[in-house]
Amino acid sequence: MNAEASEFGGPPPSIRGIEFIEFASTRPEELGAILNRIGFRLLARHCSRQVLLYRQGTMNIIVNSDPATLESMAREGEDHQISAIAFQVDHAGQAYDRSMAWGAWPIPTRASAMELNIPGIHGVGDTVIYLVDHLRPFSIYDIDFIYLSEQRDVEPIVPDLHFFGLVQYINLGRSAQWTDFYAQLFGFKALPPETHLGILPRGTILASPCERFYLQLVEPVGDALYDTEWNEQFARLAFGTPDVLGTVRAMAAQGVPFQDNAFVHPDSHGAITAAMSYDVTFELVRHVESAPAADTAP
Repeated sequence: MNAEASEFGGPPPSIRGIEFIEFASTRPEELGAILNRIGFRLLARHCSRQVLLYRQGTMNIIVNSDPATLESMAREGEDHQISAIAFQVDHAGQAYDRSMAWGAWPIPTRASAMELNIPGIHGVGDTVIYLVDHLRPFSIYDIDFIYLSEQRDVEPIVPDLHFFGLVQYINLGRSAQWTDFYAQLFGFKALPPETHLGILPRGTILASPCERFYLQLVEPVGDALYDTEWNEQFARLAFGTPDVLGTVRAMAAQGVPFQDNAFVHPDSHGAITAAMSYDVTFELVRHVESAPAADTAP
């Protein structure tokens, strides 16, 4: 991407929030059990693929165990990987065209007959950034999924629990490049270096233009500098909550363990789950979700 592309793209798209987070999983039942413990419920199955929809409050998590997806998993030996994030945007087609003008890499269409084709671009590693049209007059899940019952809404395990964002591991010296990537394509802004959110302050924090979610870019330090297994990837999903310790208690009552040692322990600013499987942890961050911006007319 380069500055010359700006003449083709116009301003960044209007982002309204996160539509869904997708995990690729070789053990979907195990991941589903973990999601149940943190308050998500299985609501629907994809009409033609081995894909499940879990929901809690305003949050949707997709568990994708379709063979075609698993074949493309970049990190062998990990049963569960964050494989995609979907942004809610105004005019997804325009946002996609602008991304292409800036030099983003497209992904091949995955839609089959009678399925919704959601535009997407390559993200970190082998992940996808989907662009879901916020102005659509229908739910994407009503098109592609078959609900298991009449239930559509799931009460969150604590009030106002919401997606806070993702931790993204990047290679050494790549913070500026990834900051530019998210700024140029989507209008993210880097927060001041002294900004600390949660209990793991290391890294560069990027705020979405709607200021409703964040990305934390983390370069390797210490022993990780020499770790041949360090990969650029979405490493961890974080949830925002106005009451971290209350959320810890609610999740602990459902059997969710939290890291509690000399280096990392729950406090009013944040908490991190202990591994409920080898490669899945979640983070809690004290955060009050901002109100969504007013809709823009098509």
